[in-house]
This record gives sequence, structure tokens and C-alpha cells, in this order.
Amino acid sequence: MTTLRLEELNAANIVAANGMTLKRGQEAFLAANARLEEFVNTQSAWQRVVFDGDEPVAFVMANFDPEVDREEYRSSILRMYVAGDAQRRGVGSYTVEQVAEEAKRLGFEHLFAVWEEGDLGPGKFFQAVGFEVIGENEYGEAIGRKTL
Repeated sequence: MTTLRLEELNAANIVAANGMTLKRGQEAFLAANARLEEFVNTQSAWQRVVFDGDEPVAFVMANFDPEVDREEYRSSILRMYVAGDAQRRGVGSYTVEQVAEEAKRLGFEHLFAVWEEGDLGPGKFFQAVGFEVIGENEYGEAIGRKTL
């Protein structure tokens, strides 16, 4: 693995980002866009592609808005995925660290993530990188909080 870097999602890298594939069965754990839009304006979301050299290896969409009604969506990872062949190489940890740094820079004290539990889901990963499960939402998804 070479040096990882973030790029803002743009017209030049969106095709590469959309071409990443997850491990079999993981697609079921991505929240529908309609569900995300209930809580935040995804049009203004913080969206980044993670590259390892020239290879796209992850995508993250976060939200930073202190005015959002629901605390778990004020400073939150809304969507994050790591390409199947890049998993277990530190890409996910790097991505969470970058989001956490942006949240701190913006003055937030916590970073949240919401996920569906399951064997192939991201729960164990989020807990391994410092998120503590603090409850669940009306969809039965876990709400995790990481202190910054």
C-alpha cells in the first residue's frame, strides 16, 4: 500500500468511485439515499474518495451541521465503504481518522455513525476504531459515538 489520500468527490473521480465493489453480501448494509435524506441535506454532504496511489479504495459521505435536529446526524458518517480487495489494509481506519479530524476542525466533540448490525455489517469495525454503541434508531440500526 502506498500513501493514502483523500480527494473531494468530483466529476473526474466519480466513475472510479462508483466502480468499487464490496465483498459479497456487504451491499445489503448500505442505507438507502431516501433514508439519509430524511435527516440531512445530502446535497451539501462532505463526500470524499480515498485513493491508494491511483486506485480508488474507499468512499465516505459525512455530515457536519450543528443545526440538524437529531444529534447523531450533526457530525456523522452517513455512508462509508471500502473496496472489497482493500479491506483489512488500514483504509477504513484512515478514512475514519480523516472524518474525525474534519469534525474536530469544525468544533465538534463527537463523531457518530449509524449502522445495521449483522455478520457482514460494519459494527465490529466501527467499534474497533472507537465508536461506542449508545442506542438504536427507529429502524433498529445501531447508533455509535466516538469522542474526539
